[in-house]
Amino acid sequence: MGHRYDGIVCGRVVVAAQRRQRTSSFGKFTATRRQGGETALDERRGFVGVIVGISGLGVEVAKNIILAGISSVTLCDPELPNSFDLGGNLSLSVGDLNKCDEDGSDGKKGRADLCRDQLSELNEYVKVDVASNVTSLQDEAGLLKLVEGASVVVITVPLSTSLLAAMNDKCRASINKTRFIYALSTGVFSTIFCDFGESFVVNDKDGENPATSQVENILTSNPAVVKVLEDHGRHGLETGDHVTFSKVKGLDGLLSSDGKSTYEVKVTGPFTFELPGMDASACSEPATQGYITQVKTPTTMSFKPYREALVDHGELMMSDFAKFDRPPLLHLAYRALASYAEAHNMAYPQPGDVTAVKEVWDLAKSLDFEKILENNPAAAERIVLHLASGSRSVLSPMCATLGGIVGQEVLKACSGKFTPINGFFYFDADECLPEAPLADVAPTGTSRYDSTIAVFGKEAQQKLLDLNYFLVGAGAIGCEMLKNWALMGVACGEKGKIHITDMDRIERSNLSRQFLFRNKDINEFKSAAGARAAHEMNPNINIVHYQEKVGADTEDIFGDDFYDKLDGVCTALDNVEARLYVDQRVLFYHLPMLESGTLGTKGNTQVVIPHVTENYGATRDPPEKSIPVCTLKNFPNQIQHTLQWARDYFEGEFKQSGEDVNSYLSDPDYAESVQQNSRFETVMAIRKTLVDERPVSFEDCVVWARLKFEKIFNNQIRQLLHNFPEDQVTTSGTKFWSGSKRCPKALVFDLNDKCEDAQMRNHFDFIVAAANLRAHMFGIKGRTDEEYFVEVLQNVIVPDFAAKEGVKIAANEAEAKESENAASSAGGMEESEVDQILSSLPKPGELAGFKLNPIEFDKDMDDHMLFVTACSNLRALNYSIPTADTHRSRAIAGRIIPAIATTTALVTGLICLELYKIIGTPQKELKIDAYKNGFVNLAIPFMTLSEPTPPATTKAVVKGKEWDWTAWDSLDMNMGDITLQEFIQYFETEYNLDVSMISHGVSILFSFFANKKKLAERKKMKMSEVCASVTKKELPSNQLFLIFEIIANDLDTDEEVELPYVKFRFR
Repeated sequence: MGHRYDGIVCGRVVVAAQRRQRTSSFGKFTATRRQGGETALDERRGFVGVIVGISGLGVEVAKNIILAGISSVTLCDPELPNSFDLGGNLSLSVGDLNKCDEDGSDGKKGRADLCRDQLSELNEYVKVDVASNVTSLQDEAGLLKLVEGASVVVITVPLSTSLLAAMNDKCRASINKTRFIYALSTGVFSTIFCDFGESFVVNDKDGENPATSQVENILTSNPAVVKVLEDHGRHGLETGDHVTFSKVKGLDGLLSSDGKSTYEVKVTGPFTFELPGMDASACSEPATQGYITQVKTPTTMSFKPYREALVDHGELMMSDFAKFDRPPLLHLAYRALASYAEAHNMAYPQPGDVTAVKEVWDLAKSLDFEKILENNPAAAERIVLHLASGSRSVLSPMCATLGGIVGQEVLKACSGKFTPINGFFYFDADECLPEAPLADVAPTGTSRYDSTIAVFGKEAQQKLLDLNYFLVGAGAIGCEMLKNWALMGVACGEKGKIHITDMDRIERSNLSRQFLFRNKDINEFKSAAGARAAHEMNPNINIVHYQEKVGADTEDIFGDDFYDKLDGVCTALDNVEARLYVDQRVLFYHLPMLESGTLGTKGNTQVVIPHVTENYGATRDPPEKSIPVCTLKNFPNQIQHTLQWARDYFEGEFKQSGEDVNSYLSDPDYAESVQQNSRFETVMAIRKTLVDERPVSFEDCVVWARLKFEKIFNNQIRQLLHNFPEDQVTTSGTKFWSGSKRCPKALVFDLNDKCEDAQMRNHFDFIVAAANLRAHMFGIKGRTDEEYFVEVLQNVIVPDFAAKEGVKIAANEAEAKESENAASSAGGMEESEVDQILSSLPKPGELAGFKLNPIEFDKDMDDHMLFVTACSNLRALNYSIPTADTHRSRAIAGRIIPAIATTTALVTGLICLELYKIIGTPQKELKIDAYKNGFVNLAIPFMTLSEPTPPATTKAVVKGKEWDWTAWDSLDMNMGDITLQEFIQYFETEYNLDVSMISHGVSILFSFFANKKKLAERKKMKMSEVCASVTKKELPSNQLFLIFEIIANDLDTDEEVELPYVKFRFR
């Protein structure tokens, strides 16, 4: 039976919908390992967490830490569920409000008992218990006893100040050094307090990879001065940092190059630093090459206990710099709320209870010793009143946001990885609120939506019920979004509907972070399983699921008639290309878009509002810097270079060659279709694969692999050194092999060789992986037993190497380009050879039924990664580059950034808060500063919310008036399918413009220089007919709009007027 953590892969990649089932056994905690590291994972396995309070926030925290794979979680909450809980608790339903014990007795189940089973399903490796010895949340003795044996205690419900202080004190005094976290989510306001003790060691403050750079030179001076290669970027170090060196050449061995000895750094510039205390003045020569790696040193943090921090909170962490005065105000407001609760049997005010809300405000004024309320009394009163009025409300987006933050704090507490929140943190989304608390918000006691109504009112809830939204993607973010929407009531009314699409099927590796899926769902489409899970959470939700990619080729499904019925789009995608396409759709249809993404502990959100904010594609990241071809082929100096080379080699040897052979066998005219400049190489490769090197047994595959090893890791290197000897100097007199050019060495095959850095048997691994991949291509059964390989390899005859004269090797990118151009122009010289090779190949008819199995690289397949890792490491050994194990190589080769549950929950919570604003919960027209884009890094921790950027404008003068239009604007025409003549006349009459050209896509429909007779004919035709006639394509039946670009001049000034596109509705 498969397990949730088998074969975990966290890469953000687009895969085919019907990808084959994985056979990898790539470690059940791999995603967790990437999130927290090996040491952190080991500590997490022995970690015991106690969560007090299993309402909305408590369940979110439990979900996230269970998915992360901690050892044990104890849930403590004997209180009965209420209707407010249903607004944010994914494990409760309306039916749970009156659920009896299993024996049918009148004893009702508490929240912890009701939620335990569903939470334990998330990860079978985590023990989930219920604290049965606590009778109520006011049972002080029982709650204090929970601290014993716990690694961390998390409290997510209101407790008295004295009890909180007592529990915190007991945590600090415990032999386990129990960490203490107190967090509350009350309406759109929240607070977190962390106390990890007097002395808490942080092993890795930010989770970033250690800074690395390469030595250009180390001067023979006192102290030694290090200069790094500038073309690899700044060294990224700070004074006081420590570094190690490896593979250093020169300096008479003074500098330890074992990668273990550490040296303190004094930074003197972005590319230089000194090594204090190291005198290199007596060395005979400077160092010219080597690798530098930053050593992360632990730091110690000190925390205040709760009772002390409550009075003297110190510096408060900011989340929104537009609210610089908000944290102290919320600190005061929460103290007032706690005082109210202690006077009313630990109960917060009921929604709409004006008297109770006013009492909280009076308490705040009485506690305001620092005169915080005097800065802006009206604004402060609004915040305190809203906090009090909605304090019982449990909103899913807030629970998700806080649950992500608190969940990560719990993981920090057990692992020491990443910097924890020190003391108090406050977060709110008051922009979602109306000016004053609403009156008609009394709870029904039976509705899932009591929490939403308590804060935003019945009208806002109805708008959520009636929403029609398109959710693109059902992965990690998609699952969280569906959960939030089901709890919020999105599309749960008669008029509402969610459309969700995802072309991927569920794989075992998805289960660690896409929490709606279970083992039974493996191989099912994500969209279907996600829709079913959301329906189980809220049976009233209306969902239509698709398995289609959203793109130009599916506009027959997601076309004009589809978008015409939507209220908005939410993206849960894993690639920029798809986001940009959806962005163009929302621009065209003037729809809001909710966009979010994660990169490990980092996350971002962007809200796109028509005519208010810029669109997603308005600002783009710079393209990724590519590796020069000559660097990849002959002069690598980083493991990234060798991995890219190994991936390219895999592609050519096991995929491209097989596809070329299959194309030759299936297409009689294949040779003619091959590009002229690559015909010779292509037919040569076909002959090698099909004739010269075609195996008939697995032994042939082993021999082939051994000869390949010799060719690429020995012979080619010796040829390179023949062309460029180790002592070669350039025309300027400098050493050729210096700077970023590392002088290589040929490898001598040794089956037992193990590399020093990665401790891998790369020679043996290469042979095993290459032979088996080759065998798979040809349909031959492979094997991996070492004894067999030893026996076969002993009998392989390896030809002696002889350097060739006249071989040209490009020494830099310019020479590589020149060589490529020369090869292209010489294509005709090889035509006779190509014809000769083609005539020598077996005819396709002679090999009827024969077909190769091309292999597409998949980082999730162990045999693929074994080859790429071994191949990369062997090349790294050629060039004295530190090697990397399979785990790190997989991350680099697959560009893997782990998707983790905490960050995913956080960003979906933030973006759902924006949805409240979009539907109008503030009950007023919002300006751009009310919307928030977010960037978070849970590792530091860091959160910043800021107003979006407004759209860029283009100035035009129409009818003598200036018009600043944006990407959101279009010239909308809804006059039916008028003729081309009427279209031109419309612009003359309506805009005083003389239209000189009309285009549709790449087709010109009208231009002043076109054939007069043809123009006269077209002017009588309807616009849809003109389009169909010119493009020679029939318009799809679901298409409602046509897009036209026009060039026009002002009739009065004859000046050309720059205009947006024309959005022409013809149906």
